[in-house]
Amino acid sequence: MGVLTCGQHRCGARGVGGTWGQGVEPKERTVRPVGATRTDPQTALLDLHAEALRLFGERVHAITGDQWDGPTPCTEWTVADLVNHVTGEQLWVPPLVAEGRTVEDIGDAFSGDLLGEDPMAAWDTAAHAAHAAFAAPGALERPVALSRGPTPGSAYCAELIVDCAVHTWDLSRGIGADDRLPDDLVDFTFKEVAPHADALAASGMFAAPVEIPDGADTQTRLLALMGRRR
Repeated sequence: MGVLTCGQHRCGARGVGGTWGQGVEPKERTVRPVGATRTDPQTALLDLHAEALRLFGERVHAITGDQWDGPTPCTEWTVADLVNHVTGEQLWVPPLVAEGRTVEDIGDAFSGDLLGEDPMAAWDTAAHAAHAAFAAPGALERPVALSRGPTPGSAYCAELIVDCAVHTWDLSRGIGADDRLPDDLVDFTFKEVAPHADALAASGMFAAPVEIPDGADTQTRLLALMGRRR
């Protein structure tokens, strides 16, 4: 999965080796395997992951037939391209997290059109499998073989939450849906992004943060750090 220009920043595939450092059915929250035990931070992380997937899924299911070819804030991506990208991010999770495979093992298996004839079903399936992989016992503690090197499963999960949350805003704007994100998801995403904003811009994958308006709320500040304007 290559790097594409997305709005005012460049989006890389996190599983393939992004510089950072995105499932459930639309009405579900989190999958808790029987007998699994976790610390409270792990449970909170899984809940946020489920929430991010649920919100993006709600937007996917709201897309009408004539909107798939419409523009998004990701200037080189249509609505279909954006959904395809986020779906692809979820497809990487089971082989990397649950199977312990490497990026090299997977190769270009998740390149091209991943949505097929039923994009909504493709999203639902990928999102559910991704969340189940992270929710499996021990998954958040095990290292994941990303291109940048071994990365804790919890860190990979956090990155995908950020990716999915920001792209939920993009998709909302693309289809004219409510673009307000839940406060808990915004707060988490902002805290993940803020320490790395300058480094991300320097990487060439993201544009420099835009000016943050005086008195801006956290979502506006987050979007500004990601090179977006409300």
